[in-house]
This record gives sequence, structure tokens and C-alpha cells, in this order.
Amino acid sequence: MEGFGFLDIIFFAMVAAFIVLRLRSVLGRRTGHERRSSDRSMFDERQNMADDNVISLPERSGASPSSEDATENKFDIESDETIESATDGKSIAQGLKDIRRADASFDRAEFLVGARVAYEMVVTAFAKGDEESLEPLLATDVFADFSGAIRDRKERRETLETTLVAIESAEIIDAGMRTQSAEVTVSFISEFINVTRNSEGEVVAGDPRVVDKVTDIWTFARDTRISDPNWRLILTSSSN
Repeated sequence: MEGFGFLDIIFFAMVAAFIVLRLRSVLGRRTGHERRSSDRSMFDERQNMADDNVISLPERSGASPSSEDATENKFDIESDETIESATDGKSIAQGLKDIRRADASFDRAEFLVGARVAYEMVVTAFAKGDEESLEPLLATDVFADFSGAIRDRKERRETLETTLVAIESAEIIDAGMRTQSAEVTVSFISEFINVTRNSEGEVVAGDPRVVDKVTDIWTFARDTRISDPNWRLILTSSSN
């Protein structure tokens, strides 16, 4: 019986070794087509954001297109071919080419990703009254308008609760060179929940249960003569 038990153990050990070798031959073999993992980009889209507010940002009118012009010029800008085939898009296509001529590193798709991130950062910082975060993102005169609105809100002892539910779209509606400055105007269509409360915590504006759709038209600029790659917000308006 002792001999039988010893042989039994050896037999089962051989069976186990055979199974392990078979599994390794099937599952442990690399084909060369495995997907490599990669870190998520800092500009990944937030597709499923929830519980986010309508924020009334200070407007600075100027050379940005009117809401009527913006509506006429909206189009899909996923490719240069699409831009140049659109009647209203020919001037925009030329403007983008002029910017690329002045700045070879300019990429339309990358710019739009950055513009969406900047939009969210500005809206969030304004609602929080965070002037330190706003200043590097805005032109001097635009920052003065935003800063003044924040001070007025603080003097009234009000707080702004802003939730960005989603950025539905971000489309370039104008682009070109202004002397040595590249300027790109983007139309943002977003959904917000916006609530203003007084010092007692009572709602004085907005409704936490209502999501509002807002169209903001922002113009970004960058001096192509300097090495600083950052764009600043120089004009804001809203068609709402």
C-alpha cells in the first residue's frame, strides 16, 4: 500500500506537469499583435461627467464674429478636404494655412483639444473666484473684466456654484493671422447647471434642477514671434 501511494503521487505530479506545459504553450505565447498599454493623456475627454451649472461670463466684444455669422460658418473641420469643400469654410481654411505658415507646429486637432480644456479651466476658475488660475489664461483686458466680476460677486457676499455637464461641441468658426498674432475663434456649445447663493445659502439666481444649454464664442491668440506656445483668451461673447 505504501508503494502504491508513492507511485500514485508520482503519477499525479506528472499529469499536473503535463497540463501546465500545455496551458503555457497555448496562453503564454506572444503573437506580436498585443496592444500596448499607455498612460491616459491629460487631455482625455470627460464623456460621462454628471452633476455639473449656467454661468454668465464677462463679455468682451471685438473682432469675433456675430452669432449670425457664427451660425453660417459652422462646419465639420475634421479634415482639410472638408474645410476646403465647404463654401463658407474657404476663408477659415486659408486662415488655418496662414497660421501653419507662421507656426509650423500648429495642429488644428490638438488646438481644439487644448481649447476645450482651457474652456473648462476658465469656467471653473471664474466660478470659484480663482484669479490666480485665470490670469495666465487670459489677455490683460479680459482678465480685468473677469477679475472685476469676481470682486463684485464677493462684495455682494454671493457664491457661484457651477457644474459643467458636458461640452457638446467645439468648432472653429474663424481663424487667421493678425500681423504677427495667430487668432482662432471657437464656438462652444455646452450644458451647465448654475446657481448663485447669498450669504445665507439661499438661491438668488439659477436652479440646481435645470440644465441650460449655452453657446459661447471665444477667440484665442498667440504671438508667433515668441517661443511661448500658450494661447490666451482675448475675446468672449455669447449668443444666448
